[in-house]
Amino acid sequence: QVQLVESGGGMVQAGGSLRLSCAASRSIGSFDRMGWYRQAPGKLRELVAVFISGGLTNYADSVKGRFTISRDNAKNTVYLQMNSLKPEDTAVYYCYCLPTLRGGGSWGQGTQVTVSS
Repeated sequence: QVQLVESGGGMVQAGGSLRLSCAASRSIGSFDRMGWYRQAPGKLRELVAVFISGGLTNYADSVKGRFTISRDNAKNTVYLQMNSLKPEDTAVYYCYCLPTLRGGGSWGQGTQVTVSS
């Protein structure tokens, strides 16, 4: 199973920026899915941004134009640049990967992002 370690969370004022990192324990170049989800208190975990096999990306409507997912295959790391943060972006952010459609996925431990108004 792939181990994922997130970093970069913290507290920021509305309008600020943060960059999250997710380092994987092995090469991510061939993964079918890899990206970010988030879970706010009392809410279901939801997709934020994800790479899909073939280089495509998918973003939640609520973050389009503000968040950018990127990757560095040489470092086995995926990033989430979050700009123009809003209080409603406050959540625990989880990294997720699915190496192949035939196998199971892996989750990171999560990193807290808090945006104050």
